[in-house]
Amino acid sequence: MWNKTKITELLGIQYPILQGPMGGGFSTAELLASVSNAGGLGSFGAYTLTPEEIREVGKAIKAKTYKPYNINLWVSDVDKSLADYPKESLEKVKALFKPYFDELSIPLPELSTDIPSKFEKQVEVLFEIRPAVFSFIFGIPSKEILAESRKLGIKTIGAATTLDEALALEEAGVDAIVASGFEAGGHRPSFLRPVQDSQTGLFALIQQLKSKTKIPIIAAGGITDAKGIAAALMLGADAAQLGTAFLVTDESGATPIHKNLLLSDSPKHTVLSKSLTGRMGRMVSNKIADEVKFETEVLPFPLQTKLIAPLRTAALAQGRTDMINFWSGQNTTALKYHKADELMQALITETNSLLAV
Repeated sequence: MWNKTKITELLGIQYPILQGPMGGGFSTAELLASVSNAGGLGSFGAYTLTPEEIREVGKAIKAKTYKPYNINLWVSDVDKSLADYPKESLEKVKALFKPYFDELSIPLPELSTDIPSKFEKQVEVLFEIRPAVFSFIFGIPSKEILAESRKLGIKTIGAATTLDEALALEEAGVDAIVASGFEAGGHRPSFLRPVQDSQTGLFALIQQLKSKTKIPIIAAGGITDAKGIAAALMLGADAAQLGTAFLVTDESGATPIHKNLLLSDSPKHTVLSKSLTGRMGRMVSNKIADEVKFETEVLPFPLQTKLIAPLRTAALAQGRTDMINFWSGQNTTALKYHKADELMQALITETNSLLAV
């Protein structure tokens, strides 16, 4: 049966369908519970949250489901270059973006480069909560963290954009690997080579990992329906992870304007840009991403995010969607479900029709 794989056995779930762990306020306990209760693996992207906020999220999740679920964190949540970032460079980047602030009649924010990492404190709370799964991107946690996860019975899943990253994750002893294809929406989680050198398409990446690694593979990037799930499984993946398809559901924390844009029939050209956060991510093309080219220096992550935050707020208030980063995978053609449980049932039923023997 298609729904009996290494991933379903490893994670104790009924179907090899995972909800992408979307950070930045897009994840909700309601969305996670809808997916987990339907037999998949619901996820919560918690990298922006304080430890106490994660603790509260854990309580909200446990009130809605007793099924396995995943909490996702960023191993590297602050760029190393921020530690000694020159003040003159900061002012230069602020001057570059000032015309956008002037256009919306708002002042530039005051910024500080003193931004400590939250990762280790977040992990401490995650160990208190004890989700069935701890997934992470932008690197590999320490041996001590991985060992404690094993001790607590928490399965670990790392994300790879290249074969080399997958081999490094396997060597570190993680339980499974997300093969994050070029097509995926949101941030590109590359960590061994620059992101511009780590742009492998999902179908090629699955086959590379399948031939060289032994642990389970989760396919992510451009999958929005049963045909995508079936294709990934046929190529050797042990599960499929969907992000954009769940992003547009009522249960997600995305804004209505974001959901409506992705669900509309209008063509949506996506681009990879670091202009709005400081790290490369796939989003619907907008004015800033088009004008601030890749080679242009922007602030390190997350300082660039803090620079853009008031601009985003003002743009939303003024209806200036051309200045907002609407995350999206490359494939939005099959998006149609507004309820997460309806999407899950359609994915299960249709994948069963395609792969039942």
